[in-house]
Amino acid sequence: MDDSTTSPPRRWRIGHGELLLRHRYETASIVNDILIAAWFIAGSIMFFQPSTSTLGTWMFLFGSIELAIRPSIRLIRHFHLRRIQAAGPPESDHDF
Repeated sequence: MDDSTTSPPRRWRIGHGELLLRHRYETASIVNDILIAAWFIAGSIMFFQPSTSTLGTWMFLFGSIELAIRPSIRLIRHFHLRRIQAAGPPESDHDF
């Protein structure tokens, strides 16, 4: 008989530790969103002058990379909280 089917899963409450992690990931996500806006705004402005259009293209590339980082932050947060939360209450459905 498998021992995991007879004993209930262990539950740990992490309290402020979880809250602190959520705030760190939320802050990282907010900073990332600001960078996305900055790259695309700067790139758009640089397209007005032919002499800066190449740099503007690079800004759009950096903004696109930041867009790829955004779901990575959410995925890392999900796995991190899942690892420390084990069998605790479900995490918030709020996406950062």
